Amino acid sequence: MTARTLARLTLANPASVIYLGLVGIAVAYATGVTLFAPDPGFVWVLPAMLAFPLFMLVTLIHGTALGDGLPATWLLLAELILCVLAQSLALGTMVEASRGRLRRR
Repeated sequence: MTARTLARLTLANPASVIYLGLVGIAVAYATGVTLFAPDPGFVWVLPAMLAFPLFMLVTLIHGTALGDGLPATWLLLAELILCVLAQSLALGTMVEASRGRLRRR
């Protein structure tokens, strides 16, 4: 697979675009609540739930590898972005495979 094919499956597929749009809306909402609310609470659970299967695995790895300490915020956000992109790629691949357009060369 070329980089163009990976980008097309991850970003240009209609199902992936809808998924990334939902994640973007959830992150924008969580950011707004975090910036302007006195107590944001558990607002960042929604973006994490949209990246659930893979993000849960990464979080479990952090829980066992780092002990009781929490990882840095930038690390969690970077992992959230990478998990969302990986799931978007998987979603795009499944959609293209179901359409019969994914060919082996």
